[in-house]
Amino acid sequence: MLAPLTQALILLAGSVLLVTIARRLALPTSIAYLVVGLVLGPHALGVLSDSGATRLLAELGVAFLLFTLGLEFSLPRMLAMRREVLGLGAAQVTATAGVFALCGHLLGISWLIAIALGGAVAMSSTAILLQQLTERAELNRTHGRLAFSMLLFQDLAFVPFLALGSALIAGQNRVELSGSVVAVIGGALAIVAVLAAGRWLLRPLFHEIAHSRLRELFTLAVLLVVLASAWVSHVAGLSFALGAFLSGMMLAETEYRHQIEAVIRPFRDLLLGLFFISVGMLLDVHLLGRASELAIAVLMLLTLVILKATIAAVVTRPFTTSRFKALRTGIVMSIGGEFGVALCTILLQAGLVPEGLGEPLLVAIVLSMLLSPLILNNNKRVARWLLHEHAPAPTASEREEAATTEIARREHVILCGFGRVGQNVARVLESQGFEYIALDLDPARIRAARQAGDPVLFGDSADEELLGKVGLRTASAIVISFSDPATSIGILHSVRRLRPEVPVLVRTQDDARIKELQDAGATDVVPETFEASLMLVSHVLMLLRVPVPRVVRTLGEIRRGRYAVLRNIVPRGDARPVDETSEHREELKSVVVPPGAWAVGRTLGDVRSRGVEVTFTGVRRLGILGRDPAGDMVLRDGDIVVIYGQPEELERAEAVLLAG
Repeated sequence: MLAPLTQALILLAGSVLLVTIARRLALPTSIAYLVVGLVLGPHALGVLSDSGATRLLAELGVAFLLFTLGLEFSLPRMLAMRREVLGLGAAQVTATAGVFALCGHLLGISWLIAIALGGAVAMSSTAILLQQLTERAELNRTHGRLAFSMLLFQDLAFVPFLALGSALIAGQNRVELSGSVVAVIGGALAIVAVLAAGRWLLRPLFHEIAHSRLRELFTLAVLLVVLASAWVSHVAGLSFALGAFLSGMMLAETEYRHQIEAVIRPFRDLLLGLFFISVGMLLDVHLLGRASELAIAVLMLLTLVILKATIAAVVTRPFTTSRFKALRTGIVMSIGGEFGVALCTILLQAGLVPEGLGEPLLVAIVLSMLLSPLILNNNKRVARWLLHEHAPAPTASEREEAATTEIARREHVILCGFGRVGQNVARVLESQGFEYIALDLDPARIRAARQAGDPVLFGDSADEELLGKVGLRTASAIVISFSDPATSIGILHSVRRLRPEVPVLVRTQDDARIKELQDAGATDVVPETFEASLMLVSHVLMLLRVPVPRVVRTLGEIRRGRYAVLRNIVPRGDARPVDETSEHREELKSVVVPPGAWAVGRTLGDVRSRGVEVTFTGVRRLGILGRDPAGDMVLRDGDIVVIYGQPEELERAEAVLLAG
C-alpha cells in the first residue's frame, strides 16, 4: 500500500485532470470524481483504500451540502411543504419498498429480509440528486421540489429500515417494537434539539461573533455548527445530513446566511468531491468482467431504474396537475442511493442475502449512481419521448430567452454589470420606456434578477461573441458600471473593435484613470464621487435624445421620492462582510409561493396586515411580471413575489407568505 501522502498526491492529480476534462466537455464534475474513484479504487488500480476515515469525510461532504441547501429553505417554507414531505415521501418509500420486497420474496427470500432489501432499493442518493438539480437550476422547479421532499422523508425512513437490518443480523426473527419506538423518539428529540438551538442560540451567537470582526472566528463557528448538528443527528440514529440541513434551515432566517454560505463552500465542494470518489470506489470492475454476472447486474439495473421511476411517477401524480411533471419526478428518483448501498452491504456481509442475488443488486445500485448524470441530464427529453409530446409549450426560461433575443434586435441599451449602479440605471431606463439588456458574472444575482423579470444574462462583458448576441449592432448606448478600470478597459477594446461609433459611458471610482479610459474609447467617464448613479442616468437619457427639461424633471422626481426608484437592488451571490453594520442594507428578494403556502388565496393586503414592512415591487405569474401590484391582488400557488427591504424584514415577509 502506498504512503498516505503519495495516495493524496495521486488522488489530487487525477481529480484535477479529470475535472478539467469534464469541464471542457461540458459534463458534470461528479462524473469526473466517480471515474477517479472507479480507476484508483481498491477494485481497480488499488491506489486508494476504502477506509473508515474516507467514508466519514464523504458523509461530512453530504452533510455540508445539505447544510448549504438548508440555508435556502427557511422553516416557514418547510412547513409549507409538509404535505409533500410527509405524504408524498411516505407514499414513495412505502410503495417502492413494498414492490421490491414482493419481488425478493418471490425469489425465495424471507419476508423480513425482503422488506429490508426493499428499503435499501427505495433510497435515492441525496448528494447526487441535489447537486445535479442545483447545477441544472431545477431544484426550485416542480419536479425538483417534489424530489427533494421525497429525499427528506427517505432520511427519516432509513432509521427503521436500519433497525430492521440490525435485528435480522443479530439473529432475531422479529423486530422489537420497544426498540423501534425508542429509535423514533430519539430521532424526534434530536430534531427538536437542533431546531431549538437554531431558534434561540445561533442568531445571538453569530451576532456576537460578527461584531468581533474576526473572520477566522466566524469560520470556526460555522464549522462548529455544521459538525455539532450532524453529530447530534448521528447520535440519535439519524443521518449526518439531516441534522446539518435543519441547522442550515435555522440559519436561513438570519442576516448572516450569505456570509455563512461563502465560508462553507470550499469545505463542501472538496468533501462532496470525496463523496463521489467513494461511490466510484464501491464498484467491483472484476465482477463486471464476468459475462453472466454482468448480464444479471445490467438486468437488475434496468429493473431497478424502470420500477423506481414508475412507482415514483404514479405516487407523485396526485401531487401535481401534470403527467409530464410527475414522470420527470419519477425519472429523477430512479437512481439508487448511498443508504441503499450501506444497508445492502450489511445484509450481504451477514450472509442474509444469497451472493448470487445480493452482489448483482449492489452493483446495480452503484451503477445507477454512476449513470445518474446521464439520467438526470435527460429527464426532460425522456419524459417527452415517453408521453409522445413533440411540441411542448416553451418553458419560462425559454420564454425569457426569446424575449431577450427580441430586445437584442431592437434599439436598446447594454448594461455591462448589474450591481447597485447598473440596476439604478436600469430602473430609470425602464421608467422612461427604454429597453435594456444587462450582463453580469454573479449567478445568484442573475437568478434573482431574472425571477424579478429583468433581462439579465450570465457572461463576460468583454466577450465579443456575447456582445454580438446581446445586440451590439442595434444598441443605442452602452453603460459600463464596473468599478475596476482594468475591467472597463477590456470591455472598451472589445466594443470598439466591433462598433467604433456607439456611445459608451463608463463608471469609475475616482478620476485617476479618466485619460486612460478615454483613450480606450469611452465617450464619457462618470466618477463615482459625483453622485454616480444620477449622473450616469442623466448622460444616458441625453444620449437617447430625451429633452433636457425632462431629464432634469426626472432627476428631481427621483430626489423628491427619496430615491425610491433607485433602491430595488438584487444582492450579490457572494458573502457580505462579517462586520456589516450599515443601515443601508436594503435589497431585492424573490419568494416562490408553493402549493399549501399560507398566502395562497390571500391578498397582499392580508400579508401586510400581519406586520410585514417591505415593499412589494412586483408579482410574476406565468412568466409575466406585474410591477407595483395593488393591495387587493390575490396570490396563487406558483407566483413569484418580488419584495424589497432590509434582510430582517425580508425574512419576516417570507415567513408570513409561506406560513402565516
